[in-house]
Amino acid sequence: MKIRLVNNGVFTLIDDIEKTLTAPADGFYWIDADVDDLAVLQPLFSIHDLAVEDCLSEEDQRPKIEIYDNHYFIVVNSIRFDDEEIFLRSLNIFLGRHYIITITKQKINELRSLKPLLWEQEVHTPDRFMYLLIDLIVDNYFLVGDRIEVRIEKLEEDILMHTKKSHLNEIIGLRSEILWLKKVLGPQKEVINTLNKRDLRLIDDQLQKYFSDIYENAVKISETFDTYRDLMGNLREAYQSSIANRANEIMRVFTAITTVFMPLTVITGIYGMNFDFMPETHTKYGYFVVIGIMIVLGSSMFLIFRKKDWI
Repeated sequence: MKIRLVNNGVFTLIDDIEKTLTAPADGFYWIDADVDDLAVLQPLFSIHDLAVEDCLSEEDQRPKIEIYDNHYFIVVNSIRFDDEEIFLRSLNIFLGRHYIITITKQKINELRSLKPLLWEQEVHTPDRFMYLLIDLIVDNYFLVGDRIEVRIEKLEEDILMHTKKSHLNEIIGLRSEILWLKKVLGPQKEVINTLNKRDLRLIDDQLQKYFSDIYENAVKISETFDTYRDLMGNLREAYQSSIANRANEIMRVFTAITTVFMPLTVITGIYGMNFDFMPETHTKYGYFVVIGIMIVLGSSMFLIFRKKDWI
């Protein structure tokens, strides 16, 4: 657990957590903790048992906002994409009048990216801190969306150039992750909308209006992932069409080859009959003549089919 006094974007480390119970003369306290620190934080800041239970839960947390007497409990999901799978990481925020507590189970990149932004904008209130943090989290969805779009385009190109069975697994896997992500974006939009419209005494009225911009971005992200979902459906249809065309192509080649060998089979079948009176069988050069006819006939048919692009 790290305790920082943030005043105009400047950090000062605090060793004694008891100091955070009293509002500082300037700035606010940022307590960056993990779930194990809740045993210490809960009695000090009167954190509700239900909020603690949510933080400790092993299940993925649904984004939400809970209003308590002396603080707000907010859950938002940070996103990460490693080109194979989409990961969501819950960020638990306790917003008080003179402090903000962030609790995570894994590292959240946005918390590290936020530090220079706090210094640049000379942040000195916890509500402003929370606004910038949620804004970074939402903006990161756009970056992940761009990477997903690149992957969809590459997958589409691969399917058109050379279809493989593994492409179907990629399509199904990526589409499932997009659908799963869509379910998460709905509650997250509602949380941001609540921060924008509801009368919240711990958030400055002027600052609260800025959450409308974050909400608009969240709506755009949701619509973007709707588009990705439709694209994945189109990719699946393209895959199935490509497989069908490939099967038709193979059958066409097999049919053409069978057609080439059909008259040759007829000739060999005729001269394979066991009649005594077959004049050609007693001809000195009959074997070579028949072989020559078969070669000319087969080659001619092959060239004709090749010219018509049947083979």
